[in-house]
Amino acid sequence: MEAGWRPTPLRWLDEPVSIAPLVTLRVVVGAMLLFSTLRFMALGWVEDHYISPSFHFKYFGFEWVEPLPAAGMYAVHLLLIAASCCVMLGLFYRLAAFVQFVLFSYTELIDLTYYLNHYYFVSTVCALLVAVPANRAFSLDVLRNPSIRLEQAPRWVIFIFQLQLGIVYFYAGLWKINTDWLLHALPLKIWVPANDRLPLIGGLFRQEWTPWLFSWAGMLYDVTIVFWLSWRRSRVWAYLTVVVFHSLTGLMFQIGVFPLVMVGATLVFFSGAWHERLWAGVGRLLRLPVQRVNPPAIEAGRVAGKTPRWIMAVLAIHFAFQILFPWRYLLYPGNVFWTEEGYRFAWRVMLMEKAGTATFFVKDTRSGREGEVVNREFLNDHQEKQMAMQPDMILQFAHFLKNHYAQKGLHAPEVRAEVYVTLNARPSRLLIDPKVDLGKIRDGWGHKTWVLNDE
Repeated sequence: MEAGWRPTPLRWLDEPVSIAPLVTLRVVVGAMLLFSTLRFMALGWVEDHYISPSFHFKYFGFEWVEPLPAAGMYAVHLLLIAASCCVMLGLFYRLAAFVQFVLFSYTELIDLTYYLNHYYFVSTVCALLVAVPANRAFSLDVLRNPSIRLEQAPRWVIFIFQLQLGIVYFYAGLWKINTDWLLHALPLKIWVPANDRLPLIGGLFRQEWTPWLFSWAGMLYDVTIVFWLSWRRSRVWAYLTVVVFHSLTGLMFQIGVFPLVMVGATLVFFSGAWHERLWAGVGRLLRLPVQRVNPPAIEAGRVAGKTPRWIMAVLAIHFAFQILFPWRYLLYPGNVFWTEEGYRFAWRVMLMEKAGTATFFVKDTRSGREGEVVNREFLNDHQEKQMAMQPDMILQFAHFLKNHYAQKGLHAPEVRAEVYVTLNARPSRLLIDPKVDLGKIRDGWGHKTWVLNDE
């Protein structure tokens, strides 16, 4: 075997391609996080989400993550604004990208009730941005140090974002292939009529067949869109469907800037030449100093040298996790929509309409006296709503109540809960065994035997 030989896939990933799509992605992610953080602060959500609640639900394995005092949480968001601005402009990029990833992920890890797939996606993209040279063109870093400017980069720095988007879309569509979604048009049969007052298209939402149309179209869109975006001949039309699809979801659901993020991020599938024209036009429009996309001479080694194997190994582990971890639900019995074991971090996007009511009872084991808990003494409306239908959060709150009332003087308090949940408009049913002392149960990776069957 020749020295320096590399497998064909690695050679393909090392091939030089235009760096311009990476620049677009950098600007999109930085701008969206800048805008969303400013919006978050303007709406008063720093106070509502992190400061006012007396209890925060934890991610399993991240119980150590705690909110800072009020001044600290505002400082975190101001620093996130600064870091996102620097990422967008390509200023002190590596440090800014790292700070952006850490701070955004930190704020999302504080309280499990605010988990959303698109927050997970943004955090993942921010982590990947730390690893790539997105500041090597059209950036303030290049203006500060022109010697770092590159025309091209290894193909993998673009491909990893295309692959990440592909995983998100494909799994989002794959999980839609179920009886409720395709045969019963649930939960769209609940959601679509609620939007019948939208301008221009409201009449469409009143048609009985519309939920089935949206269900099948949504599934087919998700499982195929990346392939259409990857094919040059269909790319423009595919991107138009991306714009229409995410515009509709943005109008129908309160999901913040996520539609804008996806519309911007999918531009990474366009050719390097398209992005080069885009940035050349931006430069002319803003009368920026010329940063040529195609410098006359660039050393081949500085364009796309061999990527160290450790980087490829880390990326391989990351994508193996992204592909395999969503399938962990197969290790648990029962309906994943009911038990939610293996539900999160699997790109299950808006697949169900679920709501519950949870009534907790705390008993003093010495006196035998039992009282009902007023949840709102400890939780805000959003926390209570999310907790009341998700078993691990119910368990967490039960442990909190046990410790709280033990400190109040109750002797070895027992905590049980009566939780009724409705899934996709079906009649409410008990979610967990109301006789179980939840304070004695420890959470973990094992099956939650105290969760009742949904049948």
